[in-house]
Amino acid sequence: MSNRRNNEFLSIKDVMDNVLQDNKLQKGIDLVLIKEAWEEVMGSGVVSYTSDVQFRNGILTVKLNSSVLREELSYGKEKIVKLLNEKLNKMLIKSVKLN
Repeated sequence: MSNRRNNEFLSIKDVMDNVLQDNKLQKGIDLVLIKEAWEEVMGSGVVSYTSDVQFRNGILTVKLNSSVLREELSYGKEKIVKLLNEKLNKMLIKSVKLN
């Protein structure tokens, strides 16, 4: 009574990765994780001036309601990318665009 299921064991992570890939859900999951990482890394002060966070093709686009804050953060874009990728435990973000 040998059957394929008995011979193949998949971890839950492998099963979830397959489900995400088969249903093309990874982009949505990544966006949610990036938004959460933005809130945690940048803190409530910056988040209160953040009106939108979008991610496409490795570019994180953040819309800020404060031109002063936008200018201040523009000096640390590379550090923001590094901190967010560290928080995400993967290299998703290549650059940050502040609007």
